[in-house]
Amino acid sequence: MSADPAWRPIFGHAEPYDEQVDGIDAAVETAREDGFLALEGACGTGKTMLALTAGIHLVRDPDSRFERVFVLTSVKQQLRQFEADLRTINANLPEEWRPVSAMSLVGKADVCPYNLAGAGDIDDDTVYERCEGLRERTRGLTEETTADALAAAARSQQVGLADSASASGDGGGATYLEAADEPTPYPRDTPEAAERDVEYCPFYAQFLADLPEDGHPSEAVPFDPTGMGLVEPEDLVSLAAGHGSCPHSVMGALLPELEVLVGNYYHAFDPTTVRAFTGDLVDEDTFVVCDEAHMLEPRVRELVGDSVSDRALSDAQAELSRVIEPLAAVEEAGADARHGGDARRQAATIREVLSDTDVTLGDLRDTRRFLDAMEVELGARVTDHLDAESPGWRRDLPDLEDAEIPLRDPEEPGVDEVTAWAERNGFDAGVWTRAESVGAVVARVLNTLDEDDTRRAAPAVGRTLATWYRADHTDFFREIVLERTWDETKPPESWRRAYTARYALHNCLPAGAIGERLAEFGGGVLMSATLAPLDVFAEVTGLRHLERTADRPIRERTYGLEFPEEHRASLALATPKFTYADRGDPDEDTEPRHAHARAIRQVAASPGNVLVGMPSYREAEWAADVLADCDKEVLVDASTDDVATEQLKREFFAGDPKVLVTSLRGTLTEGVDYRGDRLSAAIVCGVPIINTASPRTRAVRTAYDRAFGDGFRDALAVPAVRKARQAVGRVIRGPDERGVRVLCDERYARDSWDSVRELLGAAEREEFDPVSPDMFEYALERFWSTSE
Repeated sequence: MSADPAWRPIFGHAEPYDEQVDGIDAAVETAREDGFLALEGACGTGKTMLALTAGIHLVRDPDSRFERVFVLTSVKQQLRQFEADLRTINANLPEEWRPVSAMSLVGKADVCPYNLAGAGDIDDDTVYERCEGLRERTRGLTEETTADALAAAARSQQVGLADSASASGDGGGATYLEAADEPTPYPRDTPEAAERDVEYCPFYAQFLADLPEDGHPSEAVPFDPTGMGLVEPEDLVSLAAGHGSCPHSVMGALLPELEVLVGNYYHAFDPTTVRAFTGDLVDEDTFVVCDEAHMLEPRVRELVGDSVSDRALSDAQAELSRVIEPLAAVEEAGADARHGGDARRQAATIREVLSDTDVTLGDLRDTRRFLDAMEVELGARVTDHLDAESPGWRRDLPDLEDAEIPLRDPEEPGVDEVTAWAERNGFDAGVWTRAESVGAVVARVLNTLDEDDTRRAAPAVGRTLATWYRADHTDFFREIVLERTWDETKPPESWRRAYTARYALHNCLPAGAIGERLAEFGGGVLMSATLAPLDVFAEVTGLRHLERTADRPIRERTYGLEFPEEHRASLALATPKFTYADRGDPDEDTEPRHAHARAIRQVAASPGNVLVGMPSYREAEWAADVLADCDKEVLVDASTDDVATEQLKREFFAGDPKVLVTSLRGTLTEGVDYRGDRLSAAIVCGVPIINTASPRTRAVRTAYDRAFGDGFRDALAVPAVRKARQAVGRVIRGPDERGVRVLCDERYARDSWDSVRELLGAAEREEFDPVSPDMFEYALERFWSTSE
């Protein structure tokens, strides 16, 4: 490193760590060569400042092609950290430098003026559907009048209301809508076009009016972000809505103009979101930062998969009928005057919409017939499965559990049974693929016909069916998924009383989708505290494929925990393996359960708060029972909603020391801030490998076997060990913190045929000392006695 690196004025703190210097230089050099840096950095490395500094330096460098930094993270806490570091950078830039322009991408619920004000019959539950419906009708109205006229009409309504209030002497109760403490020029209720009685959004109308006929959408932004630094959601709402324009649309127009954007994985990897919203950011001029990159593979697998439920199939059929029946009625009536009036006007509107598409009445009927047959087939397959697996299921509905019905052998790629069934019954490729355009047209027709802003089922159903047919039968796995629910409105002996069923399409091998999307960026950094083994990470994310086929360099860096070693005890406890086969059910008396129960009690006796991580919620309940005689209060996490989880977290942090028992597949072992005295010890019991008997898991393992050679290690063991590492990594978050970290299972401690010790990474293998159960209590006592 030179004495004064060019990036130094951007770095937000007094002095960078050595690891930050090396990492920034490596990221900059690699990106200049169109490459990516895979970086594992322990807590305290300063990864967020490292990545931001490298990216902003490249954006500000006149000799660099990069125009923006796009940060992606799956954890809200990390998003806040990037925002905090951006503020720090701007606060410490040289006086003559302009602030770094930046913005976090938020959802419509966070910026819709009506939702924020609790007005316009819009709330968090309806904002997306209402927004799409209002936008559709606003665009429709602009075919008869101008967007500027629509916005002006709404302004005049507000002025008229204000004058009426003034004349009546009523100065209280604002007649205008307020958002982010800023008055807007419109009334609280959504207006209607005078002659059509059609509800529309004046904010969106104003945005359309501001769009230049020839020019970039950024010209519709009603403020200059150049000197603002980080544009907060409140700023966006007050400036856009105060002008009368749609904050969410303005946010979209701003995207290409800012230097740093912070978003979620779906902003880059969800095809629908990229197509509709963030496409301008996915190009070679963007330096991408994938934070918490150990989650990239499972998150993208979810995003590029798809499913359609029995309820969605039924709803889509009903929507198709609403379009088909008016046309059919008029067609059958011919010139019969009795079928005039509203029915003919409705049919005329439908024909007008259809005339702008290539969808015919025959296509609509064929698709409805197909969806009906798919729903009937789904029901028949669910009934056959339950008859075979649970013969008395009609009597035992409350006791049924989630289930999977594979549509092919998970370990033998081939055409699935439903696709083959469809072909035998005359549903060819045209019917499958045309469902997508038919669904989109149906939604357009219904949004034009009425103001019912419920989310349309037909578009999503159509997209899923088209994707189902197009996707290959090697990397994709198709099945029926039964999810446990309870619906008292269904007949007593119907499986629909106990289940929601859906056709599910799983992408077993997301490396292709990840690699293809990363290839569109100019370069970047993928980072986490738990990426090791880096060779596996590079393969399963498609990075290595990019390196081999596109000559895109992939470089690696690993930085260990730099906090004082004497402040922590890191132990790999050689207890018997805590696998299901070895431990048995929770009520069984086995040697593995005895050994792990003893270790849990020993760690729970540590001073301060203690976290116990188990392979499942069922095992978490067992661990809590083990601690029945613990001197501390024991809190048990369950598979509940975010509100309950947040409440549990607050209870854990407040008051006297406690023990928190949770599943390693939950949300309390990753992305949670346990800094300071919030956590003094953590124990992970077992290796949290997902159910290997699941058809989906078997299909994923088979796909990884074929692609990378060792599917069990790469698809199952590596992600499980990362979960364990994330959990114990919650303990030490700063240089002055002290604590104990325990990986409890002989597979962490010893080299054997099923050992996972090599998956910990070099630094952790060196630090996590193997210890036998008979020496464990002594090791704990020795650490705590020297830490007082």
